[in-house]
Amino acid sequence: MTTRTLLCYGDSNTHGTEPVRALGPLSRYPFETRWTGVVAAALGSEWRVIEEGLPARTTLHDDPIEGVHLNGLRYLRPCLLSQLPLDVMTLMLGTNDLKARFSVTPDDIALSIQRLLWEIDTVSTQFGVAAPKVLLIAPAPIREIGPLAGIFAGGERKSRQLASRYRKMAREAGVGFIDAGTLIQVSEVDGVHFEPDQQRLLGEAIAAEVTRLID
Repeated sequence: MTTRTLLCYGDSNTHGTEPVRALGPLSRYPFETRWTGVVAAALGSEWRVIEEGLPARTTLHDDPIEGVHLNGLRYLRPCLLSQLPLDVMTLMLGTNDLKARFSVTPDDIALSIQRLLWEIDTVSTQFGVAAPKVLLIAPAPIREIGPLAGIFAGGERKSRQLASRYRKMAREAGVGFIDAGTLIQVSEVDGVHFEPDQQRLLGEAIAAEVTRLID
């Protein structure tokens, strides 16, 4: 039996970070609670699920406060080269680009996603293998509430404009697409992260779409 591989590339909402009640150290849900764990359970033993979620990861920006290691484009190539060949890859980034410190528009965030999609295709070609099927996930819109509100000031309005732009990018690139905002909502605690029931709903939807992409 051939084992298929799914790489989940994203930020804290792929890492499984729990809603933040106060600024400081982050806590993480157990694997079976995280949406990646839900996906792994749904896909079964024929699949290997690789979690590559990093809290505060951006699409392609060096974070001037939290560090250059959070640049999603900077790490994407070595990540792919260490994991290829892959069958499917999920890509859910853009939420951290909404932070006030970056001052980028929804169009800029979508173009950053386009750059990441190009990188995935290019690296696979250079490695000499077929590019993985990609499932692009538009992040659920954020809310400016709780301890993260100041960091994401102005981001709520922008976040509601991302899904339509991501959908267009997915269509042009010929990749799968899910609008997380039609499935789940962010936590009332911090307006960014997902509660356990929302993790489950998202994981179930992603597992179904991964299965569809591979059939």
